[in-house]
Amino acid sequence: MAFLLGIIVSFCVYVSIGIFLFRKVKSSEEYYVSGRSGNTLMITGTLVASFLSTVSFMGEAGFSYEGYPILLLILVIFNASGYIFGVFLFGRYLRRSKSLTVPEFFGNRFRSKKVRLAAAITTILGIAAYLVAVTQGAAVLLAEVSGVSYPMALVIMWVVYSSFTILSGAKGVMVNDTVMFFLFSIATYISFPYIIKSAGGFPDAITKAANLAERPDLLSWHGITGPGATMGTPWEALAWAVIMGLVWGIVIAVSPWQSSRYLMAKNEHVAIRAGVWATISILTVYLFLHISISTITTIKADIAPTEKVFIWAAMNIVPTWLGVIIVSGIMAAALSSCSSFLQIIGSSITRDIMEQSRKKEYTDHHLLRASRISMVVISLIILLIGLFQPPAVMWIGYFAATLFAASWGPIAISSVFSKKVTKEGAFWSIVFGFFGVILGESLGMFGISLPVYFNPVIIGLILSIGALIIGSKYGTITIEEREFQANILQTPIEINEQKEMNITRRYPTYLMISGVMIIMVTLVFYYWPINMNG
Repeated sequence: MAFLLGIIVSFCVYVSIGIFLFRKVKSSEEYYVSGRSGNTLMITGTLVASFLSTVSFMGEAGFSYEGYPILLLILVIFNASGYIFGVFLFGRYLRRSKSLTVPEFFGNRFRSKKVRLAAAITTILGIAAYLVAVTQGAAVLLAEVSGVSYPMALVIMWVVYSSFTILSGAKGVMVNDTVMFFLFSIATYISFPYIIKSAGGFPDAITKAANLAERPDLLSWHGITGPGATMGTPWEALAWAVIMGLVWGIVIAVSPWQSSRYLMAKNEHVAIRAGVWATISILTVYLFLHISISTITTIKADIAPTEKVFIWAAMNIVPTWLGVIIVSGIMAAALSSCSSFLQIIGSSITRDIMEQSRKKEYTDHHLLRASRISMVVISLIILLIGLFQPPAVMWIGYFAATLFAASWGPIAISSVFSKKVTKEGAFWSIVFGFFGVILGESLGMFGISLPVYFNPVIIGLILSIGALIIGSKYGTITIEEREFQANILQTPIEINEQKEMNITRRYPTYLMISGVMIIMVTLVFYYWPINMNG
């Protein structure tokens, strides 16, 4: 009952925030990018909250529990760096463009409705698939805690995240994301010592997990491999972690639900600082989460489905008050991603497709109304898909994310720095990258198994880069395109630029200090216990 009460209270808080901010949304800029008013804390919160979801706290937690915690930690080393590379190579230039959506940026950069439409369609399809996975994960959690049926839990989830997102748009999403960010971060950090203690205390919990008969090689660098395992050979497992880490790094750098968060930043310095804090946050959350999850196997090795492992720990290992925080935190991670995804889809449908198809521009009033209506329609479609499609939280999320790595990765960076890319190259790069991933994934339906180093996203990336190079040999680059690129390459000067710069210059130091601390924690809680035991 306490768990259900905690979720109900959190639901009421999020919806109340949406209702309160609904009255403050007066323009499309406030609805789409929160009036570009986000401070460092809020941009960090929305970056991390829109990234971490049930894919992280359920799908990946289950994968870790099955025998692959260290692989996931290797993966996160690469993907967390996407925040640093993303803000410096794409995010800050995106913000300088003053666009309201990422597809709008591509359309303006290449002066092409066709490019904007291609980016918008891939945004809608890719994020819709991810939204289905996250919504289903949240519904599974709610059904587990409350005892209601899965379909009813799905409907409840839909009502909650749709209501505050549709009402307040990006402004409500950013504020709620910040609240949710604190909630699931606290849940992860505080649960760590309790789970370790229940598993036998430190360092015994780690050494027991490393030598567990039910999970041989659980804490090895490659995880459980061989016949019957999810992974093949140890080196194939490592190759998978590195490839997927790099892919997720690209996703974090350019995907619409991550890069669009920089559009909300108050200034460019805020965007850069938030990228640094997001990197630190992702690394620490993953480290504490997966070390603690790996020790749960010594307490109970047959949790099924494995996606429920963190939920099981919340309800059976830690004190009730902490369990309530954990369950509410996982739900917050789900809701934050759901709201971000829905807001981006609705914005793209209205701003990048509907508005562009009209000869006459929408007024702000009509644009807000059309955005809300489109969000209602798309959320209903997601609900229906979720009711009929069996949950596959981690793998659907991974598939959806790889679509953006392939279709948007090459064009995002080249749109900023290359002076040779044409609208033809940009358009076909998006198209070939998108369908390249789908083609690669479809081969499995015909019994064709690809080696790990030829992951479908690699196929998509090769096709995307090839299309970008070949397509850019055709067409001409207009004066307007060159002027737009020149404008975004000019560093804006803030009113108090020297003060802002002095603060931003401290952030490389913060990053280095946090890196040293993370290495020390890893040595203490992983390397030392295992090697001490021989």
